[in-house]
Amino acid sequence: MQRYFALSKKDNMFILNDSDYYHIKVVMRLKIGEKVEVVYENIPYLCEIIDNYQIKLLKELELKEFKTNTVMILPLLKEQKMDLILQKATELGVSEIILFNAKRSIVKLDEKQELKKLERWQRICKEASEQSKRVTIPNIRFIKDLKDLEKLEGIKLICSTVESSNNLKKVLQESKKCVKINMIVGPEGGFEPKEEQEIIKIGFIPVTLGNTILRVETVPLFALSVINYEYME
Repeated sequence: MQRYFALSKKDNMFILNDSDYYHIKVVMRLKIGEKVEVVYENIPYLCEIIDNYQIKLLKELELKEFKTNTVMILPLLKEQKMDLILQKATELGVSEIILFNAKRSIVKLDEKQELKKLERWQRICKEASEQSKRVTIPNIRFIKDLKDLEKLEGIKLICSTVESSNNLKKVLQESKKCVKINMIVGPEGGFEPKEEQEIIKIGFIPVTLGNTILRVETVPLFALSVINYEYME
C-alpha cells in the first residue's frame, strides 16, 4: 500500500502536495475507494480515496519507526553517489544528514547551488521514507565549518582508514545506552591527516570498519547496517 506525507489536515481530510496527487492518479492509477497510508505529524493513518481524489482518514495505524537517532555527516559527493547514499541511508533509518566540504571534496557548491540541491535531495529522502514506510523524513543541512560539529550531542564517531583496532562493533556495544550516534565519513581518498586530527580534537572517536577499504558510497550504508543490527530489538 502506498504511503504519502500530508501537508495539512482539515477535520478528517488530508491535504497532499501536487506531486503526490499526480503519483496517485497517473503513476499508480489508484481509483476512488482504494486505500492509501498517510503520515501527518509523524503519525501514520489508513485513508480512503473518495470523490475528486480527496483523502479521507479512516483510522490511526500502529507506529513503527527506528529507535536509534543516527546522524550521518557526509562530504559533498558526485550526484550519482549522493543520490544513492541519501536514498539507502533513509531506508536504513538515518535521522539527519549533515553535509560539509572536505579538503579532498571534488564537488564544490555556492549558496544558490546548495539551495537547489537541497530541494532535490529532500525530495529523494521523502520518496525513500514513503517507500520504506517511515513516519519521518531525514532533515538535510549544510555546515560551513567542521568546528560546528563540536556542539553535537551523543557519541561522535569518525570512520578512519588509519585506526586499526577500535572497530565500530566494539564501540557500539560499549555505548548501548547512547540515544544519539553521530558518524562522519570522509570523501574519495579519505580525510587529509591534519583534517582527521582536527575532527578527533573536537570529540570524534576514530573507528575502523574492517580490514578492507570501502568506497565512499558504501561506508555510510555499511555503518548504518551495523548500527541497526547492534540496536535491533
